Amino acid sequence: MATVLAGVGLYWFQPWKLWQDETVQEALPSAAPASAVADPAPSGGPASSPTPQAPVTITQGSFVSHEHATTGTVKLVRLPDGSHTVRLEGLDTSNGPDLRVWLTDAPVKRGKAGWHVFDDGKYVSLGKLKGNKGAQNYAVPVGTDLSDLNSVVIWCDRFDVSFGAAALG
Repeated sequence: MATVLAGVGLYWFQPWKLWQDETVQEALPSAAPASAVADPAPSGGPASSPTPQAPVTITQGSFVSHEHATTGTVKLVRLPDGSHTVRLEGLDTSNGPDLRVWLTDAPVKRGKAGWHVFDDGKYVSLGKLKGNKGAQNYAVPVGTDLSDLNSVVIWCDRFDVSFGAAALG
């Protein structure tokens, strides 16, 4: 019985992840929109080239630590096609079980006061954390109302706690 309990405990807490780092280095998406094609010139003259477009940072912030030491920056970026992505840069946090990246409406609070607030209101899950170190991108679902989502959190879904969060703005 003790072996079964130990096995369940190890699976649940996954303590080995505290010593396993996963570094992800993704480039910022920058593809031109599919609708950007050369515009025909009036009167049959030479076609003009489309105006080059680049990603635009809408807002950004820096992580504060919660349950685990977390550093790095977060950017909300509008891509040339009009879609949005959340970009984590210089991320450094602990690894853990079931870590997610969320956009939320919760204010970022320092210390233990901020550990459990992010699932109390509105949030949008952007997916599993790809790695606990590096630079990575998370697509914001089309149709997401960004007007009241003002923070990004690395959320441990298994234990309902924030590893770290950043206020946007």
